[in-house]
Amino acid sequence: MFRFQDPRLEPVGRKVLAGERLSFEDGMVVATTFDLLGVGRLANFVREKLHGDITYYNVNRHLNPTNVCVASCALCAFAEKYGGSRGWTYSVEQAVEVAAADVDESVTELHIVGGLHPKLGVEYYEELFRALKARFPWIHIKALTMVELDFLSQRAKLPVEEVVLRLKEAGLDSCPGGGAEIFAPEVRAQICDHKTSGERWLEVARIVHSLGLKSNCTMLYGHVERPEHRVDHLIKLRELQDQTGGFQCFIPLAFHPAHTRLSHLPGPTGKLDLQTVALARLMLDNIPHIKAYWIMLGHKTAQVALHFGANDLDGTVVDERITYAAGGQAGKGMPRAELERLIREARRIPVERDTLYRPRVPIAGLPAVPREITLPTLPS
Repeated sequence: MFRFQDPRLEPVGRKVLAGERLSFEDGMVVATTFDLLGVGRLANFVREKLHGDITYYNVNRHLNPTNVCVASCALCAFAEKYGGSRGWTYSVEQAVEVAAADVDESVTELHIVGGLHPKLGVEYYEELFRALKARFPWIHIKALTMVELDFLSQRAKLPVEEVVLRLKEAGLDSCPGGGAEIFAPEVRAQICDHKTSGERWLEVARIVHSLGLKSNCTMLYGHVERPEHRVDHLIKLRELQDQTGGFQCFIPLAFHPAHTRLSHLPGPTGKLDLQTVALARLMLDNIPHIKAYWIMLGHKTAQVALHFGANDLDGTVVDERITYAAGGQAGKGMPRAELERLIREARRIPVERDTLYRPRVPIAGLPAVPREITLPTLPS
């Protein structure tokens, strides 16, 4: 056991070292303590117990078929109303050609999300997925958040189960985790009142998992939510994971306020970024991977997050537009060599993965994940 600057962390630390599940009250201590280094060491202990020094990344490309959206979320700078001057909607042929500009056989994943377009139904995405698979037969299609699936279901007046099965038959391989935001209704009422409820998001995820598809999960933080909302959100994800086992990775999403209706907010601090990554690793004991999403965190904070519980740096992320629209600077992506440099510079071992976290090359020769870790003590 090592010492903490905040004595409230001592019983939490004992539970972590013993492999016991943290309670809501424990999560509140982690979420509110001033002892950032203390929670970082605890989260790093769990991270290294699970993954050693390995840090995953993949070679992927983002594709946003449309930014036209019937919702008008206060948190969003990406969407445009139907008929608006900033809107775009690709035909299937255009979307394939946009993807083709950056896809070769090194790219293993297409990450496809967009707006809730009133004119694009299930048939459009079926045709799109089939066309992408025909052009790039090796590609993994990770597409459509729980919010988008729910919208397609409502628009078509079909059960979500039928929509997902049709899309799976057309080529859908897994789903991203966006749209979860914060599950608490009082927060959603302020930031995304026109969007699928938190309860419904969880139910759609349950359906997706029951039909054999994996997904990711997310939480948007650093806006109007409070620590108790973040802890509650993570516990709800953990409870669903206990039942389905379908979440592969959790991605904390740092809110970017520029060009949104919440632009008066300052956005998250670096301390909150790292504390949220650590909180996620400590609370989500049944979700294997925690991502330091460099698109939102920035390169330097993402590197530090690899010692605060994160074991994944996302990927090359070519043509990301959602964060870019809110003031992010990462729209052109990052070369594989630069990703590997950032990981090595953080004293971690880069491993390229596919979407399902299978290493692209054997990991022979890499050190085994340590079973016993000696924790340094903090000065008292």
